[in-house]
Amino acid sequence: MRTAVLFFIAGIAFAQPPDPAYPALARAYEALKTRDYDTAISSFLKGIEAAPERASIRKDLAYTYLKVGENILARDQFREAMTIDPKDTQVAMEFAFLCYETKEQAQARRIFDRIRKTGNAEAEKAFQNIDGPLATGIERWKKAIEMGADNFSAHFELATLAEQRDELPLAAENYEKAWRQLPDRRSVLVDLGRVLKAMHEEERANAALLAASRGGEPRAAEMARELLPERYPYVPEFRKALELDPSNVDLRRELGFLLLRMDRTSEAEQEFRKLAEPPPGDLLAVTQLGFLLYSQGQRPEAMALFQRVLAANDQDLSNRVRAVLQMPQIVNATQSPEAAGNEALAMAERSLQAGYMKDALKYLDEAQETDPGDYSIMLKLAWTNNILHHDAEAFHWFDLARHSPDPKIALEASHAYSNLRGAVARFHTTAWFYPLFSTRWHDQFGYAQVKTEMRTRFGILPYASVRFVGDTRETLGNGGASGIGSPSVAPQYLSESSFILGVGVRTVPWHGVTGWFEAGSAVGYLTGHMLPDYRGGISAARGIGHTLGGESTGFFADSTLDAIFVSRFGNDSLVYSQSRIGFTVGPRDFRAQFYINGNLTFDDQRQYWANFVETGPGIRIHSASMPQSMYFTVNLLRGAYLINQDNPQRPNFNDLRVGVWYAFTH
Repeated sequence: MRTAVLFFIAGIAFAQPPDPAYPALARAYEALKTRDYDTAISSFLKGIEAAPERASIRKDLAYTYLKVGENILARDQFREAMTIDPKDTQVAMEFAFLCYETKEQAQARRIFDRIRKTGNAEAEKAFQNIDGPLATGIERWKKAIEMGADNFSAHFELATLAEQRDELPLAAENYEKAWRQLPDRRSVLVDLGRVLKAMHEEERANAALLAASRGGEPRAAEMARELLPERYPYVPEFRKALELDPSNVDLRRELGFLLLRMDRTSEAEQEFRKLAEPPPGDLLAVTQLGFLLYSQGQRPEAMALFQRVLAANDQDLSNRVRAVLQMPQIVNATQSPEAAGNEALAMAERSLQAGYMKDALKYLDEAQETDPGDYSIMLKLAWTNNILHHDAEAFHWFDLARHSPDPKIALEASHAYSNLRGAVARFHTTAWFYPLFSTRWHDQFGYAQVKTEMRTRFGILPYASVRFVGDTRETLGNGGASGIGSPSVAPQYLSESSFILGVGVRTVPWHGVTGWFEAGSAVGYLTGHMLPDYRGGISAARGIGHTLGGESTGFFADSTLDAIFVSRFGNDSLVYSQSRIGFTVGPRDFRAQFYINGNLTFDDQRQYWANFVETGPGIRIHSASMPQSMYFTVNLLRGAYLINQDNPQRPNFNDLRVGVWYAFTH
């Protein structure tokens, strides 16, 4: 009997269909053990193809994406996993945090709002951190508009904050008002359409998106087409869009040709007449209207229109008119390379205006081959590749265009080159400098680091580094230094009086957390001694609100936490935290932050100099005359040692610290 039962159970087991995702998942988890993340990602994707409704695979793929720094891809996989299993709170929270980090604040706020209603304290705190500043900002911009700030910036900022807080009617109203202030900013029409779609006002949404998709900014046109229905727009939709944007030439012209194809000739004629009269005096509409009138026997009026076309400098349209009037064609027997380049450039411009970016890229390549020294074409190639997400090609063309003798082209290309460099460069160098004066020690200190990193695909960034820690008085006091606010680890002495040369690795930041380890040697510039130096740790940073270099002013808070091991000072491990909360005030040309400090430092060896707390007011100042990443700091602090055994100092201390922070990336 027992044997029969065993055979029955075995039969059921073997009768179960095999897991179609098992081979791919087995390869994925084996690859994770060896940190072969590329293989793991590829295998997880195959597992998803085999079992698309299994949330756990998407969840594991998302965490793997995070290991290699692909936060947007991780966010999208958490989104799919949450859709499949809405009850998985962990997945929803990961998705919400990644939405916040990737600038999808509205989505993050919605998820945190839903989860906090279940009693989740972490979600409640995250929700309030997002919602509070949004509510404050909305009220501030409302009051500014009431007091007379009826301009593009005021309405756009209010609309942006309202959308993030899901106050959609307020957002739609102010997006439209902002766009009417600056009609050339077609991207604001895309914002309006997106909000109206979220409000389920499909008719108004499609009108705004259709208007944005025809004419104006190529990038805005591309974004609008992504949100429009896949089908071709109907005539009533064109008319609704023109009610919103009656001066849109491309939109009205397209409607005219659509009506012609539908044999609604009289309606098409009305649209072409609106375009033919200046402004805008559209030459293509003039030509088409002439053809219509000529075919209807209205020769005098048609001839007047044809004369306008023949007098204009458009060979293509002129030859079309000549063909109808049976006049000789204008033919270039041998087109010069310059003419061919100009024609390609003209076709590229038309493609850009219509939003056909791939066609534009093809024509720009032709134009550049004809005239390799034209820096304006290089800049257009750079932006077109950038829009198409061809970052390496865009970086190459920005690099060439920034050497243009035209200062306007060079400046625009240089800014774009700098912004894109960090995303594509194999190597990049960062440097920071922080000199400061402390009244507590009556001395000036200097802290600096220059570091060159190599970008890899594995979530680990190797680097070479030179640090400097020194002071003007060559202080060798008895007091602790970690409280002087240096960004690096301060040992038992105030100043190491050393250059520290090292090589190390760090991780790609994950939720603001970075791990690092470094090995090298410290060279004393006073003694000439060289000592081994091993250090490493974990750093975390968070910030909310209005930054010193941000677009607007208001509340802010930021905090850093570092846990660090340093071999040179008795293999000591220190933890130190620096937090600030306050307000950002002033115009962009002279911006300041007033705040309260809260600092805590302690170590595992319980040395008096490494265990203390500090608090007090401070200010950071940045002006337009400074480099973008430079600011001036003043902090007035009251501190207390947490351990006073062997402490030659008083238990409490006061300190006024004045410093200048400057950092840059190359």
